Amino acid sequence: QVQVVESGGGLVQPGGSLRLSCEASGEIFSMYAMGWYRQTTGEERELVARIRINGFTEYADSAKGRFTISRELRKNVGYLQMNSLKPEDTAVYYCNVVNEYRVGFWGQGTQVTVSS
Repeated sequence: QVQVVESGGGLVQPGGSLRLSCEASGEIFSMYAMGWYRQTTGEERELVARIRINGFTEYADSAKGRFTISRELRKNVGYLQMNSLKPEDTAVYYCNVVNEYRVGFWGQGTQVTVSS
């Protein structure tokens, strides 16, 4: 089993920044891929950003130019730097880690609230 733990969420004013962290532990040697998703009540979970083991990244249109995904492979830790936050970024953010066997694991989520 692989455990995934997110941290770094909180309350921030519009225009502010947050950095989310995602740590994978347990039966994982390397992160084949890591993705950040978000979900609001009554909505589908949506992809925000994803990074593959080769460093290839992809972003939702809403995240481009404002969010940056990164990871430290040796530590099985990943990050989502979020700048210029908007109220519509308010959601629960989830990390999904895909291990070397191409199996994905979800964290419990961290709440991000953007409000004045």
